[in-house]
Amino acid sequence: MQKVLIVDDQYGIRVLLKEVLVKDGYEVHQASNGLQALDIMEKEKPDLLLLDMKIPGMDGIEILKERNNRQLAANMEIILMTAYGELNVINDAKELGASTYLSKPFDIDQVRKEIKSLLSITSTQTDKNRFRGK
Repeated sequence: MQKVLIVDDQYGIRVLLKEVLVKDGYEVHQASNGLQALDIMEKEKPDLLLLDMKIPGMDGIEILKERNNRQLAANMEIILMTAYGELNVINDAKELGASTYLSKPFDIDQVRKEIKSLLSITSTQTDKNRFRGK
């Protein structure tokens, strides 16, 4: 079962996403702040991270920088969630490993589609590497 980590300081968004993603067959973990997120990344090694960019304390960019410094979940796909279409923040996040971004408020079906697409690509690459004996 593929693992998804949702990082958002808004409880309602975490609950909504978890409910939908569990129904889609994912193991879902939640964090409301950067320290929780990094701890879960270390312990659970999620396949995909849904990351809100505006979180009090440690924002999305800081979380991605710390993840890279600690070399956590290196193969994890990352989807940014932002209510702010700040191009420089999005570009910084992509340089730190983000795959794509979604603007808030988001369409839940679009979120599901992006996750399915990214995780099926990851699964295919993993299967190919297994076949090659890597």
